[in-house]
Amino acid sequence: MARGVKICRPARHARWVRGAGFTLLELLVVIAIIGLLAAYVGPRYFAQLGKSEVTTARAQIDAFTKALDTYRLDTGRFPATEQGLNALITAPAGVSKWNGPYLGKAVPLDPWGRAYVYRAPGAAGKDYEVLSYGKDGVPGGSGEDADLTN
Repeated sequence: MARGVKICRPARHARWVRGAGFTLLELLVVIAIIGLLAAYVGPRYFAQLGKSEVTTARAQIDAFTKALDTYRLDTGRFPATEQGLNALITAPAGVSKWNGPYLGKAVPLDPWGRAYVYRAPGAAGKDYEVLSYGKDGVPGGSGEDADLTN
């Protein structure tokens, strides 16, 4: 044999080529594992998403409550139902001693894309009531569909 000449061994090369990829069975096992993980994690993820929307709505209602209390301290009364939460952003006509805006930005929609409801006087003898009808957008319900109020 001459120096520097390499001999190709076909049997060894063929084994290497066959072992280079994945078999169909291995791919199916990996896909099944990914499917099981998705089935386990998916519902937990979406449950957390619903909880975060409720938490966001509660935080926004709390911010409105604080702003409304400051509004009352300045003006001597809460905004009328007709004036709504917009009275926290722009001075209503005929209201003296308004020292706002009482919110940093415009009044946001609830996490489900609907406007918050403001009533003065509120239910059960409250001075006012700020509420969101929850995910379903209708009064009543439970879980994520429950009404959220101050």
